[in-house]
Amino acid sequence: MPLRTLTALPVYNEAKYVAGVVDGALAYSAEVLVVDDGSTDGTSELLAARQDVLVVRHPKNRGYGAALRTAFDFAVQGGYDVLVTIDCDGQHQPQLIPRFVEAVAGADIVSGSRYLRRFPGDSDPPPERRKINQLVTEELNRRLGLQLTDAFCGFKAYRVAVLSRLELTETGYAMPLEVWVEAARLGLRIVELAVPCIYLDEARSFGGALDDAHTRLDVYRRVIRRALDRAGWSGPAVCSSLTERDGGRA
Repeated sequence: MPLRTLTALPVYNEAKYVAGVVDGALAYSAEVLVVDDGSTDGTSELLAARQDVLVVRHPKNRGYGAALRTAFDFAVQGGYDVLVTIDCDGQHQPQLIPRFVEAVAGADIVSGSRYLRRFPGDSDPPPERRKINQLVTEELNRRLGLQLTDAFCGFKAYRVAVLSRLELTETGYAMPLEVWVEAARLGLRIVELAVPCIYLDEARSFGGALDDAHTRLDVYRRVIRRALDRAGWSGPAVCSSLTERDGGRA
């Protein structure tokens, strides 16, 4: 029996990209959910004109993490087997959705990695973003006993049965870091899949003070510490099993 799969897109002011990304997702996923996180740039009107996608709208902007949590709740309440999340800024290739769904057969979380290998035409990541990714990924690996190569990629697939077990509180861009702490706490199986590194708009804003790299890194580290404290984490005595896949090789 085929897995019932939902692909979810957290969206905030993405009028430039939303139609193309939604069309791409629909080509590879029977059901697509867009979580409109209080857009004010015409995104909401574009979505309202469509009849081929599910839409949940936050009346006000609540944050990237809040949009993801809405998608998690929707998938759990809807009885789906697999939830795929894909960002709406043109960085992710919808044609890879079936690979993520397939990989869930051996994992609880399948996470894209832009740094497992290079693809033809890959972008060079903005230096400060790459550095922050490296530092945070190294910290998570050291503290949790993981072997991640990309802590921040938004292209993921989740076995929906585990989503209700995740204790998540963050609403902003740091929420995925909580997911890694929770995954380690629960001993979830994690797989990374290599994905292209694509940056179409290097000047995108994280919002307010987070546009400063040092502030952003401090926030990420505080979120990790809070999540570790809340989980009662004392070290990597219990760690997630992790298999890295590069181009289909286990």
